[in-house]
Amino acid sequence: MLTKRIIPCLDVKGGRVVKGVKFRDHRDAGDPVELAAFYNEQGADELVFYDITASSDERGIMQAVVERTANQVFIPLTVGGGLRSVEDIRRMLEAGADKVSINTAAVLDPSFITRAAERFGSQCIVLGMDAKCIPGVYPPRWEVFTHTGADGGRAAGLDAVAWALQAVELGVGEIVVNSIDADGTQAGYDLELLRAISGAVTVPVVASGGAGTPEDLYQALVSGKADAVLAASIFHYGTYSISETKEYLVKQGIPIRI
Repeated sequence: MLTKRIIPCLDVKGGRVVKGVKFRDHRDAGDPVELAAFYNEQGADELVFYDITASSDERGIMQAVVERTANQVFIPLTVGGGLRSVEDIRRMLEAGADKVSINTAAVLDPSFITRAAERFGSQCIVLGMDAKCIPGVYPPRWEVFTHTGADGGRAAGLDAVAWALQAVELGVGEIVVNSIDADGTQAGYDLELLRAISGAVTVPVVASGGAGTPEDLYQALVSGKADAVLAASIFHYGTYSISETKEYLVKQGIPIRI
């Protein structure tokens, strides 16, 4: 079994790290540069930086904040939010990102994925998928949302599993699957959604949305078949540290870098 990854997530709004519930009611969680340095020291395997209102505000990502954050970490850094062109991606990679996450722009123009992958390689291109369960449908189906920094986002009319498959065909090298229903609730990941995506695609899948305990991360990796787990609230507010989370997972037989 390949080593699993623990990835803290920095959702940045107005230059500060915030955390909301189901993409609403954000509260402050600290300075992104300070938190990045802290998680680097604590043993995080990677770090994700999302400028969560860049797309909804129709502006570019805050490059200066990305550069300052990248200067504090010596682990892979993924950056997302408001990336609309190959040139935007180039700037982020030059600012210190190892990978970029695209969501809204990819939905609006799927060929953007192919252009980016051909220019920089699939290993650099991550699909950030925000999905919400469609009520009253069985078996469960999930719809993709865009512009998710703006009061819950906009329904894209895309089936999450179908979009994941298409994105892989177009060239993405990894998919972060974020459940809007579970986001910030700390009630556990949407395991059905994770299984559906993980079982359909051939690239690594990162679980996002809902982490409340180390057991939740374990379930995402085992029951959800995820390759990595992304978490925010439990780390930002000191509920659990990265080291004690990793210790728990090791005891459960999960291969983790210590």
